[in-house]
Amino acid sequence: MQLRLTVEYEGTAYQGWQVQPGGPTVQEVLERALATALREPVRVRGAGRTDAGVHACGQVAAVRVSRVPPDLERLRRSLNALTPDDVAVRDIAVVDDTFDPRRHARSRVYEYRIWNAPVASPFWRRHAWHVPVALDVAAMEEALAPLGGEHDFAAFRGADPAPQRSTVRRVLETTLHADGPLLAYRIEATGFLKHMVRNLVGTLVEVGRGERPASSMQAVLQSRDRTRAGPTAPPHGLLLVTVRY
Repeated sequence: MQLRLTVEYEGTAYQGWQVQPGGPTVQEVLERALATALREPVRVRGAGRTDAGVHACGQVAAVRVSRVPPDLERLRRSLNALTPDDVAVRDIAVVDDTFDPRRHARSRVYEYRIWNAPVASPFWRRHAWHVPVALDVAAMEEALAPLGGEHDFAAFRGADPAPQRSTVRRVLETTLHADGPLLAYRIEATGFLKHMVRNLVGTLVEVGRGERPASSMQAVLQSRDRTRAGPTAPPHGLLLVTVRY
């Protein structure tokens, strides 16, 4: 059997989700806590490999166990006592051995936040990209229109992408919400390319600054050329909101 965990983390101190040399990762923290609480070595598999500095409030992970603990609430409390304050296990459930948190996901929801004010906010400095130049929100909303539906997002992939069978993804939601100086770009898709959301946001901000017209988004998308899109937005504004199954 497996345990399914819903995990929340503030990613500032971590080199991303996946275990790797050169710094702490969220996967490493969870595996260490689970091994202590369950008294057996474990391997945690996540629904998505968030980059260094990226946050999550709805990451989903699975871990195979030799036996299911009789009290899952007690296990949850133990794990939260064993992990740092910037990582929290919100929920634990028993799932069968076939569950794959990545392959079985129907879609993922991300949100990217921008603090659009002349002065940076001490409260949002770790969770939003500070853009001091006033942005044209209406133009940014117009630029989002071509992104909905199924497209080839090769123009918005990472500069050093891993080999992939396809760069076609289906976007189910792409919206921009303004609450005073805080802008929140929300996107839900069946899958994402490396740095896809951050590259979309970097391009949107160029539209908002008046550096490119809103109509250019369609041309960039159709070009499949990464050099036609904007810069990669910094990681700390990105949040994995939820994974849908």
